[in-house]
Amino acid sequence: MTWLLFAFSGPVLWAVSTHFDKYLVERYFKHSDVAVFLLFTAFIGLLSLPFIAFFEPAIMNPGAGSIALIVLSGILYMGAMLLYLHALQSEEASVVAPFFQAVPLFGYVLAYFVLGERLSVPQMTGGVLIIAGTLIVSIRFGHNVRRFKLRLALLMLGCGLAAAVSGLIFKMFAIEAEFWTTTFWMFVGEAIFGAALLSVGSYRRQLAELLRTNAAALLTINGSNELINLGGGLGNRYALMFAPLSIVQAISSTTALFVFAFGVVLSLLFPRLGRETLSLRDLLQKGAAAMLVALGVALVTR
Repeated sequence: MTWLLFAFSGPVLWAVSTHFDKYLVERYFKHSDVAVFLLFTAFIGLLSLPFIAFFEPAIMNPGAGSIALIVLSGILYMGAMLLYLHALQSEEASVVAPFFQAVPLFGYVLAYFVLGERLSVPQMTGGVLIIAGTLIVSIRFGHNVRRFKLRLALLMLGCGLAAAVSGLIFKMFAIEAEFWTTTFWMFVGEAIFGAALLSVGSYRRQLAELLRTNAAALLTINGSNELINLGGGLGNRYALMFAPLSIVQAISSTTALFVFAFGVVLSLLFPRLGRETLSLRDLLQKGAAAMLVALGVALVTR
């Protein structure tokens, strides 16, 4: 079950990255557009291209049409991230997080019709349990019921669809071509998206100001954060080569559970860096969620 370790590397590392994101946004990006944040993601991918090309000389093997689709996958991934960041900018993370459950649902439908993937009854049951467990983590009791927010729903459903299509394209070509060849062209797509953002004058000015005032901190902290995020992304995409798309994406949705777990550690050991409620009700809630996720994983790996 090596693929399971790679699949879980995504949510674990993304959870670590989420805490970095929170710190960076509150400390350095409060007065900047969230699109500027993505420029660092594009830059890390761009730096990776020469190394991948050196170790994988077959990057030009796919045809022009295949390369264009893989590049589109990278653009869609960045688009999904942009929609997510815009949603996060105006809403609490606990309100935004449940919408990520749309990704494996979109992924299941797409994989069924495009790849012909069929899940067994235990796999479907396990996927549902994983999603349910993650939803339990995202519930906040004691809050007043709020009106339906159309803008949030549209942003996050668009994010989920874009992420699912990106994963579908990557899986299609990573199986036919080499993993690193597909990764190379996906990073090219991310770099193209970053170049488009950089062509906007206001984004260039904001980036220049951030680098002028906080260059050392941004290059060290955000650089480390992007490498962690990159590791999670690579592990998650590698798992797509060995397991159904919807199952890998269901496992990816457990990020919220790991965010809570790391938040507890930070609250206990480094309260200045993070705070998480540790009431008995919250601990029981998260414990039940963890049990559902564990049971779901046991079913999907049978």
